[in-house]
Amino acid sequence: MRRREFIGLVGGAVALPLAARAQQPAVASKRLAIFSPSEPSALMNEHSDNRYYRALFAELRRLGHVEGQNLIIERYGREKNASGLAAMVAEVIRTDPDVIYVIPPAALDFKRGTTKIPLVALTGDPVAGGLVQNLARPGGNLTGVSVDTGPTIYVKRIALLREVFPAMSKLCCIALRPQWENVMGLPLRTACEAAAIGLVSSLIDPPSSKAVYRGAIAQASRDGANAIMVADNPDTLQNRALIVRLIGAAGIPAMYSLPEFVDEGGLIAYSFDLVELNKRVANDIDAILRGANPSGIPYYQASKFELSVNLKTAKALGLTVPETLLASADKVIE
Repeated sequence: MRRREFIGLVGGAVALPLAARAQQPAVASKRLAIFSPSEPSALMNEHSDNRYYRALFAELRRLGHVEGQNLIIERYGREKNASGLAAMVAEVIRTDPDVIYVIPPAALDFKRGTTKIPLVALTGDPVAGGLVQNLARPGGNLTGVSVDTGPTIYVKRIALLREVFPAMSKLCCIALRPQWENVMGLPLRTACEAAAIGLVSSLIDPPSSKAVYRGAIAQASRDGANAIMVADNPDTLQNRALIVRLIGAAGIPAMYSLPEFVDEGGLIAYSFDLVELNKRVANDIDAILRGANPSGIPYYQASKFELSVNLKTAKALGLTVPETLLASADKVIE
């Protein structure tokens, strides 16, 4: 055999396995859609300024799902909400991803819009909201985590605010309209009745703006409320500095839903652990991407809570925070 032919044969023998490997299909990437109409899509990544998204992506990575390797992320944030919530929901469903992570307030819209695509949602009470049959076995195509324990969390928030502000007689809740109408209104009304205080609501129709929040807080004063409760949702979190400043200027004691509000100068917050809940969401997403059916994944209820107090704000409002409450606080800002 000639030398040139021999080299050609050897080269071909080496090249064949390489070619065969090159023709092997790559590992198929799964598609995760993240839907949050109140937040910019730019927040939805593992290096986000938002610590809750960082927790979500870090847990997904720990579980083996890495964007750009075996996971495609399709983000539907505030900038894609120009045509309204219904159109945005329809567009996400049309793309048919492997799983959709739904951040308030559109879980019910997705539930009504698809029975096929697996949904993982961050919600209030999912049973009262008509999302699942029960917490242990949700049924259907939706599971997730709940920040709400029915009236219980509102009873606690009212009691804590009353400790700091005993003169509270009428509470105004500032919330997104869909959140209030679907999951929040009834349990908060029940909690206020139990505490024998009046309740009014000042509702926000997305998209929000500085003027919208200024109007909502002014409405609280016009309605005779002498205390405010700010609902937990991505829109209020995004606008926390503005909301705290406007409520501070109005001189009204307020209960907030997350510690970030107290960091900005809010009086008091009684909050669920949203880092833990986003890790739970990541585990639900992981289970579904590995073949689990949402109907059999238990819906998780928040069980860890955090009390934050801002003493500087209390002093500015002329309020005294009881020592017993300070002793139980997880965070105190002097």
